[in-house]
Amino acid sequence: MESPHITKGLDPLDSLLSTAKKLADGGAIRDEIVSGIYGVSAGICGDAVTYRDKKKLNSTYKLDNIVTSKIWGFPIMLAILGIVFWITIAGANYPSSWLASFFGFIEGYLTAGFEAIHAPAWLHGVLVLGLYRGTSWVISVMLPPMMIFFPVFALLENFGYLPRVAFNMDRLFKKSGGHGKQALTMSMGFGCNAAAILSTRIIESPRERMLAILTNNFVPCNGRWPTLILLSSLFMAGAATTGALRTLTTASVLMGMVLIGIIVTLTVSWVMSKTALRGVPTHYTLELPPYRRPQIWKTILISSKDKSLNVLTRAIVVAAPAGIITWILGNLFVGGDSVLNHMAAFFDPFAHMLGMDGFIIMAFILGLPANEIVLPILLMGYMSSGAMVDIDSLGSIKDVFLSHGWTWLTALNMMLFSLLHYPCGTTLVNIYKETKSMKWAVLSAVIPLGIAIGVTFAVAQLARLFGWV
Repeated sequence: MESPHITKGLDPLDSLLSTAKKLADGGAIRDEIVSGIYGVSAGICGDAVTYRDKKKLNSTYKLDNIVTSKIWGFPIMLAILGIVFWITIAGANYPSSWLASFFGFIEGYLTAGFEAIHAPAWLHGVLVLGLYRGTSWVISVMLPPMMIFFPVFALLENFGYLPRVAFNMDRLFKKSGGHGKQALTMSMGFGCNAAAILSTRIIESPRERMLAILTNNFVPCNGRWPTLILLSSLFMAGAATTGALRTLTTASVLMGMVLIGIIVTLTVSWVMSKTALRGVPTHYTLELPPYRRPQIWKTILISSKDKSLNVLTRAIVVAAPAGIITWILGNLFVGGDSVLNHMAAFFDPFAHMLGMDGFIIMAFILGLPANEIVLPILLMGYMSSGAMVDIDSLGSIKDVFLSHGWTWLTALNMMLFSLLHYPCGTTLVNIYKETKSMKWAVLSAVIPLGIAIGVTFAVAQLARLFGWV
Protein backbone atom coordinates (compact mmCIF):
# COMPACT_ATOMS: atom_id res chain seq x y z
CA MET A 1 0.00 0.00 0.00
CA GLU A 2 1.43 3.34 -1.04
CA SER A 3 1.90 6.00 1.64
CA PRO A 4 -0.16 9.18 1.17
CA HIS A 5 2.92 11.20 2.17
CA ILE A 6 4.98 9.96 -0.83
CA THR A 7 5.05 12.51 -3.64
CA LYS A 8 4.88 11.08 -7.14
CA GLY A 9 7.97 11.61 -9.25
CA LEU A 10 10.35 11.61 -6.28
CA ASP A 11 12.35 8.90 -4.62
CA PRO A 12 10.13 7.48 -1.83
CA LEU A 13 12.76 8.08 0.86
CA ASP A 14 13.43 11.66 -0.28
CA SER A 15 9.71 12.30 -0.45
CA LEU A 16 9.13 11.05 3.10
CA LEU A 17 12.08 13.07 4.41
CA SER A 18 10.76 16.20 2.69
CA THR A 19 7.31 15.66 4.16
CA ALA A 20 8.77 15.04 7.62
CA LYS A 21 10.78 18.26 7.40
CA LYS A 22 7.68 20.25 6.46
CA LEU A 23 5.74 18.75 9.35
CA ALA A 24 8.59 19.41 11.77
CA ASP A 25 8.94 23.03 10.65
CA GLY A 26 5.24 23.59 11.20
CA GLY A 27 5.17 21.86 14.55
CA ALA A 28 2.62 19.36 13.28
CA ILE A 29 4.52 16.23 14.38
CA ARG A 30 4.57 17.29 18.03
CA ASP A 31 0.93 18.36 17.89
CA GLU A 32 -0.09 15.09 16.25
CA ILE A 33 1.79 13.01 18.84
CA VAL A 34 0.34 14.95 21.77
CA SER A 35 -3.16 14.87 20.27
CA GLY A 36 -2.84 11.13 19.76
CA ILE A 37 -1.73 10.56 23.36
CA TYR A 38 -4.59 12.65 24.71
CA GLY A 39 -7.04 10.93 22.39
CA VAL A 40 -6.00 7.50 23.68
CA SER A 41 -6.08 8.79 27.27
CA ALA A 42 -9.56 10.22 26.77
CA GLY A 43 -10.74 6.87 25.39
CA ILE A 44 -9.33 4.97 28.37
CA CYS A 45 -10.88 7.46 30.79
CA GLY A 46 -14.20 7.16 29.00
CA ASP A 47 -14.16 3.38 29.49
CA ALA A 48 -12.72 3.21 33.00
CA VAL A 49 -13.75 6.40 34.81
CA THR A 50 -17.22 7.24 36.04
CA TYR A 51 -17.89 10.96 36.42
CA ARG A 52 -20.30 11.97 39.15
CA ASP A 53 -20.85 15.37 37.58
CA LYS A 54 -20.60 15.24 33.81
CA LYS A 55 -22.11 18.71 33.54
CA LYS A 56 -19.07 20.19 35.28
CA LEU A 57 -16.72 18.39 32.89
CA ASN A 58 -18.69 19.48 29.85
CA SER A 59 -18.90 23.06 31.13
CA THR A 60 -15.08 23.18 31.36
CA TYR A 61 -14.76 22.10 27.73
CA LYS A 62 -17.43 24.55 26.62
CA LEU A 63 -15.83 27.43 28.54
CA ASP A 64 -12.40 26.61 27.09
CA ASN A 65 -13.85 26.57 23.60
CA ILE A 66 -14.97 30.16 24.19
CA VAL A 67 -12.08 31.75 26.13
CA THR A 68 -9.40 30.11 23.93
CA SER A 69 -11.13 30.48 20.58
CA LYS A 70 -9.49 32.44 17.77
CA ILE A 71 -12.54 34.71 17.56
CA TRP A 72 -13.48 35.37 21.18
CA GLY A 73 -10.23 34.62 23.03
CA PHE A 74 -8.58 38.03 22.64
CA PRO A 75 -11.72 40.18 23.11
CA ILE A 76 -12.53 38.30 26.32
CA MET A 77 -8.94 38.66 27.52
CA LEU A 78 -8.95 42.42 26.88
CA ALA A 79 -12.38 42.79 28.48
CA ILE A 80 -11.24 41.02 31.64
CA LEU A 81 -8.10 43.16 31.80
CA GLY A 82 -10.22 46.28 31.33
CA ILE A 83 -12.52 45.22 34.17
CA VAL A 84 -9.49 44.67 36.41
CA PHE A 85 -8.28 48.19 35.61
CA TRP A 86 -11.73 49.65 36.19
CA ILE A 87 -12.05 47.95 39.58
CA THR A 88 -8.55 49.10 40.53
CA ILE A 89 -9.12 52.73 39.57
CA ALA A 90 -12.63 52.98 41.00
CA GLY A 91 -11.68 51.30 44.25
CA ALA A 92 -8.41 53.16 44.83
CA ASN A 93 -9.61 56.76 44.55
CA TYR A 94 -11.18 57.20 47.98
CA PRO A 95 -8.56 55.22 49.99
CA SER A 96 -5.81 57.28 48.33
CA SER A 97 -7.56 60.48 49.34
CA TRP A 98 -8.08 59.23 52.91
CA LEU A 99 -4.44 58.22 53.25
CA ALA A 100 -3.30 61.58 51.86
CA SER A 101 -5.46 63.42 54.39
CA PHE A 102 -4.16 61.23 57.21
CA PHE A 103 -0.52 61.81 56.30
CA GLY A 104 -1.18 65.52 55.89
CA PHE A 105 -2.70 65.55 59.38
CA ILE A 106 0.39 63.83 60.81
CA GLU A 107 2.67 66.21 58.92
CA GLY A 108 1.09 69.15 60.71
CA TYR A 109 2.02 67.66 64.07
CA LEU A 110 5.55 66.85 62.86
CA THR A 111 6.02 70.45 61.73
CA ALA A 112 4.70 71.73 65.06
CA GLY A 113 7.11 69.42 66.87
CA PHE A 114 10.11 70.71 64.92
CA GLU A 115 9.04 74.28 65.62
CA ALA A 116 8.62 73.52 69.32
CA ILE A 117 12.21 72.30 69.65
CA HIS A 118 13.46 75.18 67.45
CA ALA A 119 14.98 72.78 64.92
CA PRO A 120 16.89 74.32 61.99
CA ALA A 121 14.82 74.96 58.88
CA TRP A 122 17.08 72.73 56.79
CA LEU A 123 16.53 69.79 59.15
CA HIS A 124 12.75 70.23 58.95
CA GLY A 125 13.03 70.45 55.17
CA VAL A 126 15.12 67.30 54.82
CA LEU A 127 13.18 65.11 57.27
CA VAL A 128 9.61 66.38 56.85
CA LEU A 129 9.34 68.03 53.42
CA GLY A 130 11.75 65.60 51.79
CA LEU A 131 11.79 62.22 53.53
CA TYR A 132 8.35 62.13 55.19
CA ARG A 133 6.33 63.83 52.48
CA GLY A 134 8.00 61.85 49.69
CA THR A 135 7.44 58.55 51.48
CA SER A 136 3.83 59.39 52.36
CA TRP A 137 3.20 60.35 48.72
CA VAL A 138 4.40 56.93 47.55
CA ILE A 139 2.27 55.12 50.14
CA SER A 140 -0.86 57.16 49.40
CA VAL A 141 -0.67 56.64 45.66
CA MET A 142 0.68 53.07 45.50
CA LEU A 143 -0.89 51.16 48.38
CA PRO A 144 -4.62 51.33 47.43
CA PRO A 145 -4.14 50.28 43.76
CA MET A 146 -1.78 47.45 44.76
CA MET A 147 -4.15 46.15 47.44
CA ILE A 148 -6.80 45.83 44.71
CA PHE A 149 -4.84 44.92 41.56
CA PHE A 150 -2.68 42.14 42.99
CA PRO A 151 -5.50 40.23 44.76
CA VAL A 152 -7.79 40.48 41.72
CA PHE A 153 -4.98 39.26 39.46
CA ALA A 154 -4.22 36.46 41.93
CA LEU A 155 -7.89 35.41 41.90
CA LEU A 156 -7.75 35.09 38.10
CA GLU A 157 -4.63 32.95 38.47
CA ASN A 158 -6.29 30.87 41.19
CA PHE A 159 -9.34 30.40 38.96
CA GLY A 160 -7.12 29.00 36.19
CA TYR A 161 -7.47 31.78 33.64
CA LEU A 162 -3.81 32.83 33.23
CA PRO A 163 -2.79 29.57 31.46
CA ARG A 164 -5.59 30.33 28.98
CA VAL A 165 -4.01 33.76 28.41
CA ALA A 166 -0.69 32.04 27.67
CA PHE A 167 -2.48 29.70 25.26
CA ASN A 168 -4.08 32.63 23.42
CA MET A 169 -0.81 34.56 23.23
CA ASP A 170 1.22 31.55 22.09
CA ARG A 171 0.30 32.04 18.44
CA LEU A 172 1.44 35.67 18.46
CA PHE A 173 4.67 34.97 20.32
CA LYS A 174 5.48 32.05 18.02
CA LYS A 175 5.03 34.28 14.95
CA SER A 176 7.30 36.89 16.55
CA GLY A 177 9.97 34.27 17.29
CA GLY A 178 9.21 34.03 21.01
CA HIS A 179 7.69 31.42 23.29
CA GLY A 180 4.17 31.02 24.63
CA LYS A 181 5.43 31.02 28.21
CA GLN A 182 6.53 34.60 27.59
CA ALA A 183 2.87 35.51 28.13
CA LEU A 184 3.14 34.24 31.72
CA THR A 185 6.31 36.23 32.41
CA MET A 186 4.68 39.24 30.79
CA SER A 187 1.73 38.89 33.16
CA MET A 188 4.17 38.84 36.08
CA GLY A 189 5.53 42.14 34.78
CA PHE A 190 2.24 43.86 35.59
CA GLY A 191 3.23 43.52 39.22
CA CYS A 192 7.00 43.89 39.15
CA ASN A 193 9.42 43.68 36.22
CA ALA A 194 12.26 42.66 38.56
CA ALA A 195 10.29 39.60 39.71
CA ALA A 196 9.22 38.88 36.13
CA ILE A 197 12.87 38.64 35.06
CA LEU A 198 13.33 35.84 37.59
CA SER A 199 10.17 34.13 36.31
CA THR A 200 11.70 33.79 32.82
CA ARG A 201 13.50 30.71 34.19
CA ILE A 202 10.39 28.73 33.19
CA ILE A 203 11.45 29.16 29.53
CA GLU A 204 13.87 26.36 28.66
CA SER A 205 15.34 27.81 25.46
CA PRO A 206 18.17 30.31 26.22
CA ARG A 207 17.35 32.27 23.06
CA GLU A 208 13.66 32.63 23.85
CA ARG A 209 14.40 33.35 27.49
CA MET A 210 16.64 36.22 26.40
CA LEU A 211 13.81 37.57 24.24
CA ALA A 212 11.50 37.48 27.26
CA ILE A 213 14.10 39.27 29.40
CA LEU A 214 14.74 42.02 26.84
CA THR A 215 11.04 42.73 26.24
CA ASN A 216 9.53 42.33 29.71
CA ASN A 217 10.09 46.01 30.45
CA PHE A 218 7.41 47.05 27.94
CA VAL A 219 4.72 45.83 30.33
CA PRO A 220 3.85 48.59 32.83
CA CYS A 221 4.87 47.53 36.32
CA ASN A 222 3.29 48.67 39.56
CA GLY A 223 5.80 51.51 39.88
CA ARG A 224 4.51 53.03 36.64
CA TRP A 225 0.80 52.57 37.31
CA PRO A 226 0.50 55.71 39.51
CA THR A 227 1.95 57.88 36.73
CA LEU A 228 -0.25 56.31 34.04
CA ILE A 229 -3.40 56.43 36.16
CA LEU A 230 -2.89 60.02 37.35
CA LEU A 231 -2.04 61.51 33.96
CA SER A 232 -4.77 59.64 32.09
CA SER A 233 -7.28 60.76 34.72
CA LEU A 234 -6.18 64.41 34.68
CA PHE A 235 -5.62 64.97 30.96
CA MET A 236 -7.06 62.10 28.90
CA ALA A 237 -10.35 61.86 30.80
CA GLY A 238 -10.74 65.61 31.22
CA ALA A 239 -13.89 65.77 29.10
CA ALA A 240 -15.64 63.15 31.20
CA THR A 241 -17.61 65.00 33.86
CA THR A 242 -19.12 62.16 35.86
CA GLY A 243 -17.13 59.89 38.14
CA ALA A 244 -18.21 56.67 36.40
CA LEU A 245 -17.46 58.02 32.93
CA ARG A 246 -14.10 59.38 34.07
CA THR A 247 -13.17 56.00 35.53
CA LEU A 248 -14.25 54.21 32.35
CA THR A 249 -12.26 56.62 30.19
CA THR A 250 -9.18 56.25 32.37
CA ALA A 251 -9.46 52.45 32.21
CA SER A 252 -9.76 52.63 28.41
CA VAL A 253 -6.62 54.78 28.16
CA LEU A 254 -4.74 52.32 30.36
CA MET A 255 -5.93 49.49 28.12
CA GLY A 256 -4.53 51.40 25.16
CA MET A 257 -1.18 51.73 26.93
CA VAL A 258 -1.10 48.00 27.65
CA LEU A 259 -1.88 47.21 24.00
CA ILE A 260 0.94 49.51 22.88
CA GLY A 261 3.26 47.68 25.26
CA ILE A 262 2.19 44.29 23.86
CA ILE A 263 2.64 45.47 20.26
CA VAL A 264 6.13 46.79 21.05
CA THR A 265 6.96 43.52 22.84
CA LEU A 266 5.98 41.44 19.81
CA THR A 267 7.73 43.80 17.39
CA VAL A 268 11.02 43.83 19.32
CA SER A 269 10.83 40.04 19.72
CA TRP A 270 10.39 39.64 15.96
CA VAL A 271 13.26 42.02 15.12
CA MET A 272 15.62 40.42 17.64
CA SER A 273 14.71 36.91 16.46
CA LYS A 274 15.68 37.93 12.91
CA THR A 275 18.94 39.62 13.92
CA ALA A 276 20.89 39.12 17.15
CA LEU A 277 18.82 36.19 18.46
CA ARG A 278 18.14 34.11 15.37
CA GLY A 279 16.59 30.71 15.80
CA VAL A 280 13.55 28.52 15.31
CA PRO A 281 10.80 28.91 17.95
CA THR A 282 10.44 25.85 20.16
CA HIS A 283 7.07 24.18 20.31
CA TYR A 284 4.88 24.83 23.32
CA THR A 285 2.40 22.21 24.49
CA LEU A 286 0.36 23.53 27.39
CA GLU A 287 -1.89 21.34 29.49
CA LEU A 288 -4.72 23.57 30.61
CA PRO A 289 -5.51 23.01 34.29
CA PRO A 290 -9.14 22.63 35.33
CA TYR A 291 -11.05 25.66 36.50
CA ARG A 292 -11.14 25.95 40.27
CA ARG A 293 -13.26 27.91 42.65
CA PRO A 294 -10.90 30.62 43.98
CA GLN A 295 -10.08 30.59 47.69
CA ILE A 296 -11.01 34.24 47.96
CA TRP A 297 -9.90 35.28 51.44
CA LYS A 298 -6.78 33.11 51.46
CA THR A 299 -5.76 34.43 48.03
CA ILE A 300 -6.35 38.04 49.06
CA LEU A 301 -4.31 37.68 52.25
CA ILE A 302 -1.40 35.87 50.58
CA SER A 303 -1.21 38.24 47.60
CA SER A 304 -1.44 41.28 49.87
CA LYS A 305 1.37 40.00 52.07
CA ASP A 306 3.69 38.48 49.47
CA LYS A 307 3.19 40.99 46.65
CA SER A 308 1.60 44.28 47.69
CA LEU A 309 3.48 44.83 50.95
CA ASN A 310 6.80 43.56 49.57
CA VAL A 311 6.66 45.89 46.56
CA LEU A 312 5.56 48.78 48.77
CA THR A 313 8.43 48.15 51.19
CA ARG A 314 10.92 48.26 48.33
CA ALA A 315 9.38 51.49 47.07
CA ILE A 316 9.61 53.11 50.50
CA VAL A 317 13.23 52.05 50.96
CA VAL A 318 14.10 53.75 47.66
CA ALA A 319 11.74 56.73 47.99
CA ALA A 320 13.00 57.83 51.41
CA PRO A 321 16.60 58.68 50.40
CA ALA A 322 15.44 59.89 46.97
CA GLY A 323 13.11 62.38 48.64
CA ILE A 324 15.98 63.71 50.75
CA ILE A 325 18.34 64.03 47.76
CA THR A 326 15.70 65.73 45.62
CA TRP A 327 14.84 68.21 48.39
CA ILE A 328 18.53 69.07 48.79
CA LEU A 329 18.94 69.60 45.02
CA GLY A 330 15.82 71.76 45.02
CA ASN A 331 17.09 73.94 47.87
CA LEU A 332 20.79 74.12 47.00
CA PHE A 333 21.28 77.33 45.03
CA VAL A 334 24.06 78.10 42.56
CA GLY A 335 24.07 81.47 40.80
CA GLY A 336 20.67 82.40 42.17
CA ASP A 337 18.94 79.23 40.98
CA SER A 338 18.59 75.74 42.43
CA VAL A 339 20.67 72.82 41.21
CA LEU A 340 17.40 71.11 40.29
CA ASN A 341 16.47 73.99 37.97
CA HIS A 342 19.95 74.00 36.42
CA MET A 343 19.60 70.29 35.65
CA ALA A 344 16.16 70.81 34.13
CA ALA A 345 17.41 73.70 31.98
CA PHE A 346 20.22 71.50 30.64
CA PHE A 347 17.77 68.80 29.46
CA ASP A 348 15.06 71.20 28.27
CA PRO A 349 16.07 71.58 24.56
CA PHE A 350 16.25 67.81 24.09
CA ALA A 351 13.04 67.25 26.06
CA HIS A 352 11.18 69.82 23.94
CA MET A 353 11.83 67.72 20.82
CA LEU A 354 10.08 64.83 22.61
CA GLY A 355 7.06 66.93 23.59
CA MET A 356 8.13 67.18 27.23
CA ASP A 357 10.32 69.46 29.35
CA GLY A 358 13.62 69.23 31.21
CA PHE A 359 12.01 68.51 34.57
CA ILE A 360 10.37 65.37 33.18
CA ILE A 361 13.61 64.00 31.74
CA MET A 362 15.43 64.85 34.97
CA ALA A 363 12.74 63.04 36.99
CA PHE A 364 13.20 59.88 34.91
CA ILE A 365 16.98 60.03 35.35
CA LEU A 366 16.80 60.55 39.11
CA GLY A 367 14.05 57.91 39.27
CA LEU A 368 16.32 55.15 37.93
CA PRO A 369 16.41 53.34 41.32
CA ALA A 370 12.61 52.90 41.25
CA ASN A 371 9.84 54.04 38.90
CA GLU A 372 7.66 54.81 41.91
CA ILE A 373 9.57 58.02 42.66
CA VAL A 374 9.49 59.59 39.17
CA LEU A 375 6.24 61.49 39.74
CA PRO A 376 7.15 62.73 43.25
CA ILE A 377 10.50 63.99 41.94
CA LEU A 378 8.74 65.77 39.09
CA LEU A 379 6.27 67.46 41.43
CA MET A 380 9.07 68.51 43.75
CA GLY A 381 10.97 70.01 40.84
CA TYR A 382 7.94 72.03 39.79
CA MET A 383 7.38 73.48 43.25
CA SER A 384 9.23 76.73 43.74
CA SER A 385 9.90 75.89 47.40
CA GLY A 386 11.53 72.60 46.47
CA ALA A 387 9.03 70.74 48.67
CA MET A 388 6.68 67.99 47.62
CA VAL A 389 3.18 69.11 46.77
CA ASP A 390 0.31 67.99 48.97
CA ILE A 391 -1.90 65.46 47.17
CA ASP A 392 -5.19 66.15 48.91
CA SER A 393 -6.57 67.39 45.57
CA LEU A 394 -5.97 66.13 42.04
CA GLY A 395 -7.00 69.55 40.82
CA SER A 396 -4.07 71.16 42.61
CA ILE A 397 -1.67 68.75 40.90
CA LYS A 398 -3.17 69.54 37.51
CA ASP A 399 -2.82 73.26 38.22
CA VAL A 400 0.89 72.70 38.91
CA PHE A 401 1.27 70.90 35.58
CA LEU A 402 -0.68 73.52 33.63
CA SER A 403 1.35 76.35 35.17
CA HIS A 404 4.44 74.75 33.64
CA GLY A 405 2.99 74.67 30.14
CA TRP A 406 1.56 71.16 30.07
CA THR A 407 -0.86 70.12 27.33
CA TRP A 408 -2.44 66.80 26.44
CA LEU A 409 0.68 66.10 24.35
CA THR A 410 2.96 66.53 27.37
CA ALA A 411 0.84 64.10 29.39
CA LEU A 412 0.59 61.57 26.54
CA ASN A 413 4.31 61.57 25.83
CA MET A 414 5.22 61.28 29.49
CA MET A 415 2.90 58.26 29.67
CA LEU A 416 4.51 56.75 26.56
CA PHE A 417 8.01 57.45 27.86
CA SER A 418 7.10 55.93 31.23
CA LEU A 419 5.74 52.84 29.47
CA LEU A 420 8.67 52.30 27.11
CA HIS A 421 11.81 53.63 28.82
CA TYR A 422 14.58 51.66 30.53
CA PRO A 423 13.87 49.33 33.50
CA CYS A 424 14.41 50.36 37.10
CA GLY A 425 17.73 49.73 38.84
CA THR A 426 16.54 46.57 40.59
CA THR A 427 15.40 45.05 37.29
CA LEU A 428 18.71 45.88 35.62
CA VAL A 429 20.60 44.19 38.46
CA ASN A 430 18.40 41.08 38.09
CA ILE A 431 19.00 41.04 34.33
CA TYR A 432 22.75 41.12 34.90
CA LYS A 433 22.52 38.31 37.46
CA GLU A 434 20.34 36.15 35.21
CA THR A 435 22.28 36.68 31.97
CA LYS A 436 25.73 37.02 33.58
CA SER A 437 26.50 39.46 30.79
CA MET A 438 27.06 43.21 30.98
CA LYS A 439 26.30 43.42 27.24
CA TRP A 440 22.74 42.16 27.62
CA ALA A 441 22.17 44.23 30.75
CA VAL A 442 23.20 47.37 28.87
CA LEU A 443 21.11 46.42 25.83
CA SER A 444 18.08 45.85 28.06
CA ALA A 445 18.35 49.55 28.99
CA VAL A 446 19.48 50.99 25.64
CA ILE A 447 16.83 49.28 23.48
CA PRO A 448 13.81 50.52 25.52
CA LEU A 449 15.36 53.99 25.85
CA GLY A 450 15.87 54.23 22.10
CA ILE A 451 12.29 53.11 21.44
CA ALA A 452 10.89 55.57 24.02
CA ILE A 453 12.82 58.46 22.46
CA GLY A 454 11.80 57.45 18.93
CA VAL A 455 8.10 57.05 19.74
CA THR A 456 7.75 60.28 21.73
CA PHE A 457 9.73 62.22 19.09
CA ALA A 458 7.46 60.92 16.32
CA VAL A 459 4.27 61.68 18.27
CA ALA A 460 5.45 65.20 19.16
CA GLN A 461 6.48 66.06 15.60
CA LEU A 462 3.24 64.70 14.11
CA ALA A 463 1.12 66.62 16.62
CA ARG A 464 2.96 69.84 15.81
CA LEU A 465 2.90 69.19 12.07
CA PHE A 466 -0.89 68.86 12.03
CA GLY A 467 -1.36 71.77 14.45
CA TRP A 468 -2.94 69.71 17.21
CA VAL A 469 -1.00 71.61 19.90
